[in-house]
Amino acid sequence: MSATQLSLESAKQANLNLVEGRQGSQALHQTVVAYRANRRSGTACTKNRSEVSGSGKKLWRQKGTGRARMGSVRSPIWGGGGVVFGPRPRDYSKKILKNVKRLALRTALTGRIRDGAVYTIGAFSVADGKTKSFVSAVSSLSDGRKILIIGAFDESTFRAGRNVARVQLISAEDVNAEHLLGYDTVLLTPDAVETLARRTA
Repeated sequence: MSATQLSLESAKQANLNLVEGRQGSQALHQTVVAYRANRRSGTACTKNRSEVSGSGKKLWRQKGTGRARMGSVRSPIWGGGGVVFGPRPRDYSKKILKNVKRLALRTALTGRIRDGAVYTIGAFSVADGKTKSFVSAVSSLSDGRKILIIGAFDESTFRAGRNVARVQLISAEDVNAEHLLGYDTVLLTPDAVETLARRTA
């Protein structure tokens, strides 16, 4: 099994719809920001002075003690008091139009091909489902530090590669612009090229 570097010319021959120049850079930025924002849980929460536990009794009389006036032990300026303008649960998710996501995918794919980071391979599978066999197969294809393999894989291949941190297997239907940017080397199986050609059309 060997890997062949995918050039811009061969990508166009494979019907991959690429972008010209800096077209799509804004769409790529917006899409990656949205993907990351959509993964945020937004569950950070602090208690304000009405929510922390503590008595509502006035600590000392208003005048005559020589001390600063104070009305509640739950005041934010006291230790254990409420938090002023702290985080509250919120929704960070962003909506991205389908044509913007498609343009972002085309832009990311074009950039990686220009960088010489995209290779085509034959069908990739590990029949025995063993991690050692998986690592050996990947090493024969690329010596990249982080490798993304795009294609259709059987259960034994997924099982063999699930504990290899530097390699990710993903289907061509699920891959997005952020995936393409996050790996040193991208390997495409023949069926992945066909699917990406359809998705970038």
